[in-house]
Amino acid sequence: MQWRVKPVLPVTKLIAAVAVAALAAVFAGADPVRWALAGVTGCGLVVWALRDVLVPVRLTADADGVTVVTGFARRRHLRWSEVERLRVDRTARRGLRSELLEIDAGDAIYLFSAHELGAAPEDVRTALASLRA
Repeated sequence: MQWRVKPVLPVTKLIAAVAVAALAAVFAGADPVRWALAGVTGCGLVVWALRDVLVPVRLTADADGVTVVTGFARRRHLRWSEVERLRVDRTARRGLRSELLEIDAGDAIYLFSAHELGAAPEDVRTALASLRA
């Protein structure tokens, strides 16, 4: 089983990078600081979108364990014996709700949003729990 980034996510990030460039063209004028900030922001968004295109699969699972993406594009395989807990972390702040799948491996905790998984974190947790059993 595998879960991947929703295809709309990198497209949205690239659109945001173009919007930053357009806003800089309209409002920055000859101010080098504004152009620098727009350039750094735009480049960051492009690199972030590039990660989603190059490494779309964020989580895979089989009978042996799970493989998670860490850092920019590195993968780490965790045997089921290394996974201490699977849970969905739900938070509500200022009227916004968020759910994250939490994979606790003892020395590290891996968090995945619904956008990264392309599915509801609760559904992924259920599928992982059935594979783990």
